[in-house]
Parts: sequence; structure tokens; C-alpha cells
Amino acid sequence: MAKVLIVDDSLLIRKYLKGILEKAGFETELAQNGQECLEKIPTFNPDVITLDVNMPVMDGITCLKQIMSKFPKPVLMVSSLTYKGASSTFKALELGAVDYISKPQSAVSQNNPSEAELLVRKVVSASKSHISLNAHLRQTNKSKIKNQPPLFVKRTFQTDASQIEAIVIGVSTGGPSCLQVILENIPATFPVPIVIAQHMPARFTEVFSQRLDKLCELNVLEVTSLTELKSGHVYLAKGDADIEFLRKNNRLMVRSLPSDKNYLWHPSVSKLVDTAVSQINPKKLICVQLTGMGNDGANAMHNAHQLGSYCIAESEETAVVYGMPKELVTLGSADAVLPNYKIANAIMEKI
Repeated sequence: MAKVLIVDDSLLIRKYLKGILEKAGFETELAQNGQECLEKIPTFNPDVITLDVNMPVMDGITCLKQIMSKFPKPVLMVSSLTYKGASSTFKALELGAVDYISKPQSAVSQNNPSEAELLVRKVVSASKSHISLNAHLRQTNKSKIKNQPPLFVKRTFQTDASQIEAIVIGVSTGGPSCLQVILENIPATFPVPIVIAQHMPARFTEVFSQRLDKLCELNVLEVTSLTELKSGHVYLAKGDADIEFLRKNNRLMVRSLPSDKNYLWHPSVSKLVDTAVSQINPKKLICVQLTGMGNDGANAMHNAHQLGSYCIAESEETAVVYGMPKELVTLGSADAVLPNYKIANAIMEKI
């Protein structure tokens, strides 16, 4: 079983995480700050590190930079569900962390099975993740990239894309960096609305939508109410909820809904795709399945594909976790299997 280094300045949190992970069969080691973490990595050689953000001596962000530059390891950030906590988490994901977990809410009672199950699931997923293509490594090569030809030729769309009405994207672990790679390469004049279901807590999608809006030419917003879809816009499903398509007066719209208990993950990719097919001619729909653990969205996209939708799956080359896209490929419903840096171009070619 994998080895996990737990880094947190709270003795209570360290004991709590240790108890859950050892019960699940993991071997654990503890550190109370970033400096101690760096000292223990060479001897313990963990497969996964859980890293708190706010710690004395050396904070989590500083420690993460050191980990990624000296001995890259899969890192799960332990984040508070606050605006500040979400902002720090996205900074960490940009620097190379593969995923995050919420700061435990039940460390005293240790009586939250779903919280413990999610922790174990994410540690298992992180232990199998690819970290060589994380954002930190891309950042360190920015000067080289600037001197190379662009990956895509930016293009201006001057007419309606009458053949395609919407693009739906499903993504989970590794999603923030992956979506950034794709959306940064789509121009503001892109004529088709993009709707995204990214597994994420509510506070995080608010911050994430604001972050993406600043980083790309498209207008990015979080869906919190009934919203009409427009060209040049990206619609991010609200976290801890679900999202569905509908038509009103022949106008294509989306709206946020309370999370549906029939689905395991939220926002549910499956529910998003199923409702898209119910409101849009499947032949006018593009489905994109990106990095993430599990199979959310795979069967729904397979059904859409059977009805005529064009489907793209991220390849194992760049997927942090090759779970969700692999399921779509296994079903035989991926028309294209591409690394994330080629997906924007593939979408624009279809338009």
C-alpha cells in the first residue's frame, strides 16, 4: 500500500488523517510544518503528501515549491472552505499540487464516513497520478515556450456556428490546470457557448470562475440561477450542486439545481450531458471528457455519441488521473483522444 506523509501544524488534524489512512491500509509519517516535511521526504520517500496551507516555520505554498523543484511528488492540499482558502488552493494547483481536500470538519468526533471515504479515494487517486506535466513545470519553462511557435493559430469567427449549439465538458481531479490550458487557447469571438461540470465545492467554483475569467479571452461565469447561453461565454456549474440544460421561448439556457442524490459526484457530468441531449439535437453537441477519477459522464457521453454527438477524450499523456476519459475510450465513444494542449484546436476545427 502507498506511503503518505501528513503535514499539518495541528496535532488533532494529524492524528485524524493518520487514523483514517492507516485504517485504509496506508503507511503514514507525520510532519508539523513545511521544513520538517522537506527533511522527511528523502528518508520516508512518500507516494503522496497531504499538505496544509497555513503553518509556522514554513507554509504549505513555500513547501510545495520546494517539493516540486527538488523531488516532485503527488501533493494533496488541505484547504479551508473559505474564499482565502480557495484562492490559496488554486495557487497550489498552479504550482503543481494534483488535488485538494477540505479541512476536516469532524476531527474531534471522527464520525463522518463520507469525509473519510473521500480522503481515501483522493489519496488513492493521487498515488496513481501523473505529475510530470503539472503547471509548475510549465511555469519553469515559460521563457523557452515564449521563443517557440504558438501551439495554435488564433482565429476569428465571423459567423454563427450553425452546426454546433453547445460544448459540454466534464472534469474532476487535475481539472483547473487542464481547463486553463484549453480555454486560454480559444478566442473571445468563439461562437459556441461552453458549459463545464467540474467536481468542486461551492466556494471553490466561485473563485475558480473568477480566476479563469481573468486568464482567458472568453467570459467565464459561475451558474447560480437560470442563465441564457451566449457565444464567447463559458458557464461553470456551481459546486456542491448540479446543472441542467433547458429551453425557454426557443432560447437555450442552463440553471443550477440542488445536488441530485442519484449521482455520486457533483456537479454531475452525467446529468449535464443527459439534459443537453434532451434539449439539443445530439448532432449539434460536442462532448469533452477530461482528467478525473471514476466514470462520471462516460455513459452519458457514450449515449450522446450513439445519437450523433462528437466526443473528445483527454489522453493519458496529460491526464493527471486517466479515469474518466479512459472510461469513455473503453466504451468506444471517443472520436478523438488528445493531450489537453491539442483539445482547443480540435474543438475549433469542428466549428
